[in-house]
Amino acid sequence: MASHSLWVFGYGSLCWYPGFEYRSSRIGHIKGFSRRFWQGNTTHRGVPGKPGRVATLVEDGETFTHGVAYELVGEAALSYLNGREVTLGGYTTLFTEFYPREGAAFPALLYVATPSSQHWLGNAPLHQIADQVVSSRGASGHNVEYVLRLAEFMHEHVPECRDEHLFQLEQLVRLRVKEARLCLRTLMGERAPSPVSSSEDEEVAPAAQRTTSFQFTSAVPAKKLRCLGV
Repeated sequence: MASHSLWVFGYGSLCWYPGFEYRSSRIGHIKGFSRRFWQGNTTHRGVPGKPGRVATLVEDGETFTHGVAYELVGEAALSYLNGREVTLGGYTTLFTEFYPREGAAFPALLYVATPSSQHWLGNAPLHQIADQVVSSRGASGHNVEYVLRLAEFMHEHVPECRDEHLFQLEQLVRLRVKEARLCLRTLMGERAPSPVSSSEDEEVAPAAQRTTSFQFTSAVPAKKLRCLGV
């Protein structure tokens, strides 16, 4: 039963790259939170002095936030998540109810940033957030990849998602990449396989390693971010 397992809710990069072993996954939503790109990042998608922008959750009445819940396997998964999200990301933890597409709701662990986080950037006009995203990269890759892969995941796997903040930011980022004549393929790095299978009820194999994300190495030098002659 789901209530006897530890589940974590992914609403950012965990949607398209969990990076840990899990038993199964469920697409669904949580209530009372909105996804916002208000958290800074200087380890994965930015560097000290030039942070990128990544997603967090802010309390927001009856609003739904869609994403993926993963059933954790063993202590290594939780240790990995705490290192990635708390130690490096500046998030704190809490529990809330997760509502899968089918079946009863169950508790899920959340990683959430707050204004007390040392990396907190807070609200800003979306066009400014887009500018920051396009100009930021870190050890795990470019900030553009983070935003666009999350948006692509929602379009493909959660078509019922109505996240105007995310989708408007996606469009602004794509526009700026086009205007600057940047190479989108290079910014996006190597594509990782989707962590959610076609059948949400079947067992899921351990996530494949992805050398360009959350391994703290960058495969593409910053000076090669432009595609010339394309």
